[in-house]
Amino acid sequence: MSTRRVTIFGATGSIGQNTIDLIRRAPTDFTVVALTGARNISQLAKDARELGAELAVTAEPELLSELRAALAGSGVEAAAGSEALIDAAARPADWFMSAIVGAAGLYPGLEALKHGTTLALANKESLVTAGPLLLETARRYGAQILPVDSEHSAVFQALVGEDLSAVERVIITASGGAFRDWPLETIASATVAQAANHPNWNMGTRITIDSASMFNKAMELIETKEFFGIESSAIETIVHPESLIHALVGFNDGALMAHVGPPDMRHAIGYALNYPNRKELPVERLDLAKIGQFTFCEACVIRYPALALARSVMEQGGLAGAAFNAAKEQALDGFIDGQIGFTDMANTVEHVLDQLGGTADLSEMITLENIVQTDQIARRIARDYIAQHGH
Repeated sequence: MSTRRVTIFGATGSIGQNTIDLIRRAPTDFTVVALTGARNISQLAKDARELGAELAVTAEPELLSELRAALAGSGVEAAAGSEALIDAAARPADWFMSAIVGAAGLYPGLEALKHGTTLALANKESLVTAGPLLLETARRYGAQILPVDSEHSAVFQALVGEDLSAVERVIITASGGAFRDWPLETIASATVAQAANHPNWNMGTRITIDSASMFNKAMELIETKEFFGIESSAIETIVHPESLIHALVGFNDGALMAHVGPPDMRHAIGYALNYPNRKELPVERLDLAKIGQFTFCEACVIRYPALALARSVMEQGGLAGAAFNAAKEQALDGFIDGQIGFTDMANTVEHVLDQLGGTADLSEMITLENIVQTDQIARRIARDYIAQHGH
């Protein structure tokens, strides 16, 4: 395989750092075009210097001088702001990692697809808010989207060589998050620190809290419908505390194809980075005898109301995903800032969907303009709800 030109959006986050780890292990296989980050300027500059990136971008304009100072004498170009992220995506590359957290990741992802190369998608919000738009852009430019969420990578791998029409069900597994064993009556009083302590995975604060609330799994259910074109009624979720089976695909002959691997994001990243080839990865090799057994239990919608909200979003379609994501992000901000309790996040999102549901607002065509408008409206409704019902 010839040297691949690579750009990483969200390079300082957990997905970005795991991607850089794999690139660092195969320096002759990859050339780094651009790295982007937010506030962790020291990490961004360090990686850009070490990997010989052409460009480093911080999303925060006020940190540009700090980034320039950290890169002084390196020959790495520095830039800042949302336009600079788009400019980074406009630079030709063979492989783009989309790992910016939040709706902000949609714009550089859409720009990257115009090169007709490969977008490795770890940004859940892109498919949830704009799945049809993203997939149509990929089709128009002949680009390829490869899923990097461990669950969707697992489904993708299980479907290699299979006929999608033979699929009866897709089962997305969930760890259950930090509160899977807590008594229901105690969850409402959970703190940010408790919600950010994941039993299996080492992830960022926001993603880990989303795991505890199961909002991340709700997003993944919507993603599954959008990316694979599978009916919502055929998409299931189940709690699997070991986090070793990442997804299962059920076929019309009764067979279940399971993807099994360690809870290490480098597997899904490495699969996308080297696709269509498989290359050796520095991940644990499972000792099944030592593991002994896999366990499963129902994903209870009383404990995890986000799952029921995802069902309503999938059934409604249109711009419901954009409203759901915006409300979820606003609610998460409210919880982290101490304005609302843990269970108030789902109440906030439900309120926003109720307010917007059945209106023309959510049945409009999915365009960037409509997505932005829906996002703004949903955030305003969420903020008002939090102000009225917060601490």
